[in-house]
Amino acid sequence: MRLQGVALFIAVAVIAPSAFSARPTALTIPLQGCVWHSGDNPDWSAPSLDESGWQHYALHQQVSQSHLWIRCHADLSPIVDFDEPALQVRLYAAYEVYVDGRLIGTFGNLQSGSFDMNLIQQWPLPRDLRHTSSIAIRSAWHFTSAIPFAPYPSLELRAGSEPSLRDRRSTVIVAESERRLIPAICFCIVGILGLIVLGLWINDPDRRELLVLGINCVALPPIYLNYLGAAALLAYPASAYFIVWAVPAFLTNICRTVFFFQLARRRVPFLFWALIALATAIHLITFAVAVLPPSAALWLDGLRSGQLGAISQFASVLESSAPFFAFMPWRRLSRRMRPLAALCMVWGVTMMLFFSVRFTSARVPGLPDLQSQWSNTVSDFEAIATLGVLVALLTLLSREQQQVTRERAVLAGELQAAQQVQQLLAPSTLDTLPGFRLAVAFHPVSEVGGDFYNCSILPGKRQRIIIGDVSGKGAAAAMTAAVILGAAQRREDESPAALLHHLNLVLANMRVIGFATCLCAEISSDRELLLANAGHLAPYRNGQELSILNGLPLGIAPEAEYAETTLQLLSGDLLTFFSDGVVEARNRAGELFGFDRAAAISTQPTESIASAIQAFGQEDDVTIVTLAL
Repeated sequence: MRLQGVALFIAVAVIAPSAFSARPTALTIPLQGCVWHSGDNPDWSAPSLDESGWQHYALHQQVSQSHLWIRCHADLSPIVDFDEPALQVRLYAAYEVYVDGRLIGTFGNLQSGSFDMNLIQQWPLPRDLRHTSSIAIRSAWHFTSAIPFAPYPSLELRAGSEPSLRDRRSTVIVAESERRLIPAICFCIVGILGLIVLGLWINDPDRRELLVLGINCVALPPIYLNYLGAAALLAYPASAYFIVWAVPAFLTNICRTVFFFQLARRRVPFLFWALIALATAIHLITFAVAVLPPSAALWLDGLRSGQLGAISQFASVLESSAPFFAFMPWRRLSRRMRPLAALCMVWGVTMMLFFSVRFTSARVPGLPDLQSQWSNTVSDFEAIATLGVLVALLTLLSREQQQVTRERAVLAGELQAAQQVQQLLAPSTLDTLPGFRLAVAFHPVSEVGGDFYNCSILPGKRQRIIIGDVSGKGAAAAMTAAVILGAAQRREDESPAALLHHLNLVLANMRVIGFATCLCAEISSDRELLLANAGHLAPYRNGQELSILNGLPLGIAPEAEYAETTLQLLSGDLLTFFSDGVVEARNRAGELFGFDRAAAISTQPTESIASAIQAFGQEDDVTIVTLAL
């Protein structure tokens, strides 16, 4: 008896759990027996409908018309006795669901085809179910495939107790969210890095590579948070889901490629602009699909998920090779640029792998669908690799920004010193002899220039004017000009020729590269003009160029001698002195301003002449001095 009792206990212990578990809490309704028909006839919900003209429903049914009826048959009697029997539906469309001809639930808007991303819905079932019940779904479709290029989500039907169906829905949310979690976290960090990059750009607007990189980084989090929101079955519109993918994806596709060429200081080649256009066309179409009415959206979405999608993905693969073209040849890259170029190439290879796997989902004949197998792995790899690359890029770019800031601080000091030199070259006050009127216009092409002038009053009521131009531009030319003006100081008793001889020796002994032209004019109170010239432009008298003796520019030959020209001026005369930046101005057609135009405007005010030169096309420093008697 004891042995029989033990055996009975073991049997109960083994069999009882299976007996209790034999009654299912939910059942999956197979789709193999389901049929479909295009159109919208409310009578098709009838349980006894003749389905002989209907087509078998495929696992991933492609839809070409906006309205579709789906009918299935299932034995729901096992769940009738549940306390809360319910039907759970997952369908990527707006729909009404009927059981044995009775409406039990509605999802979305059948008129517009709009619905939200809370795709798993469930409704209470009536208790008076037939042995074999008919389930009819009246649907309105807006999209033919998911984004970016996933197969169309299949219809799913389950029946069971409402608590068990809710538990299953929660399980799906957790499983789907886990798949999207790593990319979402990584790209949220990338978005924060993008804000830092944009801050660097605001500090230095000339570095446009920081702007496009920042936009690329900031645009990435919405894409992957959008995926995560859909996985969590958040109830936001499906059209918004498409738009939130299309717009940021459009921006990142453009900015990523442009960044590589901006960083390399090269223009984006036409070939890559063409690839960008092909790759981003799919994003523009996706945006249009989300806002168009259902019939037009379905047609356009069919293109997006078909051949156009394959072309776009292949263009994205080729576009991802941009860093290899932007930074070639490697041997010409500076040591500073090589680490940045290497990181960009790693980024490019990552995106090539990512888009190559996605390309296989475009149903290209002969290619296996790697996207369906490796989608999660590749997405996680892309997110982690992109995050690593961008962290390293930001580190290097931040260091470079610090270096640029230090260099600019040094440059600011040099600029301040150059401005002090400029004040010497272009004094704000003009020493003018009573009865004379002096005016000056001085416009260097950079912060400092090589033109110089000086106006001073000499003993014996004489007015001295010195004007000249040092070969070259920038700080070096300005320093040479400052030396010349410094050497001309305290030489009031020397004649113009003697002064030029002295300046020539000073410049020759300095052994600087280049030379300087210089003209020295002295006008006495009785209007006698004495001129000596070292290769400078002759002045104009009342619009006519003066004929004067000329000599070699300063600094060419130490033994050079300079002759003087004497002229008697009259009351009302106007003398105009130019630097060569006036006659050497050049317009867009390559035409020089020339001597004839210079003579024609020589009687105008100095600033009017300068404005005319700038409008024509200034290429060199411009100095204009006028003396009115």
